Amino acid sequence: MSENYSRELLIKMNQLSERFLQFAKKECRGSSELYEYLSMQIAQDDEVLYLCEHVQKGQPVPNLLFGAVHYLLLKGKDHTLKEYYQSLVKEPKSIECSFPIFKEFCMTFKEEVISILQTKLVQTNEVRRCAYLYPAFCYIYERMKKPLALVEIGTSAGLQLLWDQYSYSYGTGTTYGNRSSNVHITSEIRSSYDPLLFLTAPPVTQRIGLDLHVNDVSNEENFLWLKALIWPEHNERRELFDKAAQYVKDFPIKFIEGDGVKLILNISSQIPSDSVLCIFHTHVANQIPLEGKKDLFENIRVIGENRDVVHLYNNMTDGDLHLDYFMNGIKYTHNVGKTDGHGRWFEWRLE
Repeated sequence: MSENYSRELLIKMNQLSERFLQFAKKECRGSSELYEYLSMQIAQDDEVLYLCEHVQKGQPVPNLLFGAVHYLLLKGKDHTLKEYYQSLVKEPKSIECSFPIFKEFCMTFKEEVISILQTKLVQTNEVRRCAYLYPAFCYIYERMKKPLALVEIGTSAGLQLLWDQYSYSYGTGTTYGNRSSNVHITSEIRSSYDPLLFLTAPPVTQRIGLDLHVNDVSNEENFLWLKALIWPEHNERRELFDKAAQYVKDFPIKFIEGDGVKLILNISSQIPSDSVLCIFHTHVANQIPLEGKKDLFENIRVIGENRDVVHLYNNMTDGDLHLDYFMNGIKYTHNVGKTDGHGRWFEWRLE
């Protein structure tokens, strides 16, 4: 029995090690030197990997571990580890000496780290992803000719539900959206096609955010946790988050806690037919089980039998951004293109 348990534990440790290696190579490289280096070291350290056994099923392990440590540092834990975080000091120390100190921090505050791993969720509110939501919703409005009723699955704090309240530039010299907004988002379009970009945003009639746990940014703990999920080197992301969070505090959004896949049928019946129902989610579906994904596709098909509905998403079947919609009972499907996880660039394949 103990031999089977040891074999099972070894398999889990190998799987966790591979997760950190892939996180370093695919997510962190070129984006976070600190997290890339730490991930490569964690992949070889059984003690830190064992800590990650406490992560809730379905959660992205590296993001949660790094978020937990960053959260405790932001809360004021007095430890030399903070000297390696650009979010905490002006001139962080060289990463080459960071791992032993990172490990020491994890062991010193082991119980608090485990508590966070067991209770918190990775709910990154990446405001810059709105850079590709904006042209997508412009395209939808041009096709549907109706105001948009927004329903976001996995909304967290709802920052992306306010995409029409922000301003955008794409290297063309023109600013789009709400040009008086103090949330200004820049991004690069990497494609041969130019997306349709209205100077001012399409009209929005409703904003509904669905999540298993809604993060109220007026709550200091929630606010700090969301900030902890932003990587240390990403100063601009933190600045955008701070500004967008203020908009959420001042703007009417209807938040509903629960399983968005199950809630969507009932919610769709409450949206007036003179608005097009726009269901969207970004970088959330990787946390939805396979059966849940199938149910979501089926529920949207059922909705599409009776009304116009849009589904804008990624991470359901692959990493690309997809746009499916039912108009007059006919289904249309489009692969919009690849997107950077933090919205720094995106492809546009729609003509």
